[in-house]
Amino acid sequence: MFERRLRHTRRYQEIVNAFIRYGFGYFLFRVGITDRDLSRGKVPSDADVNLQSIGRRLRLTLQELGPSFIKLGQIASTRHDVLPREIITELEQLQDHVSVFSFDHVQNTIESELEDSLDNVFDHVDPEPIATASIGQVHTARLFTGEEVVVKVQRPGLKPVMETDLEILEKIGQMLEERTVWAKRYRVQDIIHELSISLRNELDYLMEGRSGERIAKQFQQQMFVRVPTIYWDYTTKKVLTMEKVNGIKVSDVDTLDAEGYDRHLIAKRLADAMFAQILDKGFFHADPHAGNVYILPKNTITFLDFGEVGRISDEMTYHFASIIVHLHNGNAEALIKIFSKMDLIGEKTDINAFQRDLEALHDSYANVMLKDMSLGKIIIEIFQVAYYHYIDIPSEMAILSKTILTLEGVISRMDPDFSIMRAAEPYARKVLKRRYSPRRILRNSMSEIAENLEIITGLPRDVKEVMSTLQRGRVGLDINVKQAERFLHRFDKISNRLSFSIIMLAFSILMAGLIIGSAITDQSTVIWELPIIEIGAVIATLMFILMVITIIRSGRM
Repeated sequence: MFERRLRHTRRYQEIVNAFIRYGFGYFLFRVGITDRDLSRGKVPSDADVNLQSIGRRLRLTLQELGPSFIKLGQIASTRHDVLPREIITELEQLQDHVSVFSFDHVQNTIESELEDSLDNVFDHVDPEPIATASIGQVHTARLFTGEEVVVKVQRPGLKPVMETDLEILEKIGQMLEERTVWAKRYRVQDIIHELSISLRNELDYLMEGRSGERIAKQFQQQMFVRVPTIYWDYTTKKVLTMEKVNGIKVSDVDTLDAEGYDRHLIAKRLADAMFAQILDKGFFHADPHAGNVYILPKNTITFLDFGEVGRISDEMTYHFASIIVHLHNGNAEALIKIFSKMDLIGEKTDINAFQRDLEALHDSYANVMLKDMSLGKIIIEIFQVAYYHYIDIPSEMAILSKTILTLEGVISRMDPDFSIMRAAEPYARKVLKRRYSPRRILRNSMSEIAENLEIITGLPRDVKEVMSTLQRGRVGLDINVKQAERFLHRFDKISNRLSFSIIMLAFSILMAGLIIGSAITDQSTVIWELPIIEIGAVIATLMFILMVITIIRSGRM
């Protein structure tokens, strides 16, 4: 315990010293992290308070503090909805400036993880790395069966340092949100929580391998997308062994042209592959930059490095697809409805002002050709407008916008005339059609019925508890108009369905009784010379149609 506390104290002091060294001492004093003496002489000059200078100094600070803080900056750079453009631009330049670690460490890690000597595991391992990053180092190797592979080995002593950093960052985030309005507004704790999840995932190469295999299964029926094979017998949490890819980097357009590749086809296949992951499967490669995409013969796309992946729920996929379609149609009112359905509109939001700003944004693109529109940029601008109007954007959406922006950068170099907007729309419309397919509606209806029955079953108990509370005089009045409206909407919805179900059930019982009675007595069902069962069937059908139309038109179905 004492050793852990000492380690935290030392690292905390390193973090504070780094921020002071790059001119953030006054800021640390203002938020209560340091005292006045440490911030003395550190009040920023006019030249230092411009956003570009702040962004540059912040980037250098994070870079010096190492992997955890570099990753924090990279995650923050995806939050175009909350951070100024100048700071985002600087944070996007964050790179891992790390030294190569010795081959002895590589050998020790491999032998420790695979529980055998290096000579017994691999036929050959190249001592010189082909890539080095803050998390790990990559070497080429050959198995005894002859396959050429690459081996990613985790940097030694990394996990304890990162765990210490994350614990310190969580405490700092909590303190900042308690003491400053801007930290609460920017949801600093959420960003740090996202960082913790991302870093812990990247430290587990087994998880990275499983992510790669999951995406590979998405394309197992398609020949134009490939993912390197994972060799699980040679893979652990700290060692990842996969098939070696001998392709051309997607950004090397000169070589692709010299080799006779079709750049337009490559751009189309890359866009299709990404939107299939995002809008069809809900699990996608979240960092498709040029270093992670290679091109193989026959214009085949190969994805590498699955340490950073994104997940998007069915509900969020539907909302994102709706945003794309309504963007294409220029329907600002429909966009507002989407934010409302996502339950993101707060009490401070002025809906009319929000709609005016969205319409103004759409007008700014009125004369821009579709091929010149940046889907990622437009989505980011919408999120910025939304955030200005006190609408908090989910982290899923922020990661999506960053992924699409990265994808556009790669594709624009490959084929400047290719339109991401046009490529995304068919997938978005497919999501909307799937949303209203009969099978999905039936499945959702069954879930709703089960949910409503659970509510109804517990209603007597809830009423009894409310009455007991009233009798004891322990009632507090707390009215939230927005929540009350949502509750009444929900209650109206349930009552309509119950009314419909009860009427139909009663009529069905009546008709069933007539049918059974006529069958037992072997008598005709004609009463007063009228075919009662036939007429009843027609009435039941009309009642069904009438009730459905009425409830749908009321918007309460």
